[in-house]
Amino acid sequence: MAAAKSDLVFLGVVTGARGLKGEVRLRSFTSDPARIGDYGPLTDGEGRKTFHLRVTGVVKDRVFARFEGIDDRDSAEALKGLALHVPRHALPDPGEDEYYLADLIGLRAEHSGAPDAEVLGTVKAVHDFGAGPILEISDGGAGDILIPFTRDTVPVVDIAHGRVVVDAASGLIEPANDAGGEKG
Repeated sequence: MAAAKSDLVFLGVVTGARGLKGEVRLRSFTSDPARIGDYGPLTDGEGRKTFHLRVTGVVKDRVFARFEGIDDRDSAEALKGLALHVPRHALPDPGEDEYYLADLIGLRAEHSGAPDAEVLGTVKAVHDFGAGPILEISDGGAGDILIPFTRDTVPVVDIAHGRVVVDAASGLIEPANDAGGEKG
């Protein structure tokens, strides 16, 4: 039975093929990149296809692996861009004051610098384009915004109360009606 999409946690992505015999390069978002295959079978983002992975090597932040049934370069290249997930239950419970980035999705984002903790919106997604995690916040008065996920900009993560507190520097959050408009 496939896992529900909301029960899936993103662990990594296939970045390309390596060699001629079906090996792939991965970007792993696990605390130890070499352990991406230790959580059991991986799935696509919809939870429909299952992949059995065996890590074959790690060099710096690059992980090399083989998927069961993939034995040539063309098949490996066809997997480029494949997002790899596991069901939430396959991961260990986070420790005290720890959480998975996936736990942030759906939390209310409050602005600490505003009176009465103005609600900026809801965390829609957590992105990482290579320079560190970024929270995508939408459905709020500031429109859709992207906030770097650092201790300085998000000093409070309160999973139990369903919120994050954003302490954004001046100019980081602009009202939606001021964005791109002339200032007079």
